Amino acid sequence: MRKSLAKLPTKEEVQVGFGDAVRALRDEQKLTQEQLAESSEMHVTYISQIERGLKNVSLFNIHRIAHALSVPPGELLNAPGKHPSRR
Repeated sequence: MRKSLAKLPTKEEVQVGFGDAVRALRDEQKLTQEQLAESSEMHVTYISQIERGLKNVSLFNIHRIAHALSVPPGELLNAPGKHPSRR
């Protein structure tokens, strides 16, 4: 199997990229963190920590957030700093 020459992002880069994607989509939809927390059935503090890149989010919670934002889960998993809304 051929190895990729691209450097893998760090855990922190992935978490920050995910948080940036969540925040950008939430802002585009003009939702507050409280509204996103309620619709994803999570605590607002947890949403805040996700957006700041402080939490390593489980796959289940990725799906919950994606559902609340009406996007496919993969849209939240773009490469760090590559989210279309942040260009």
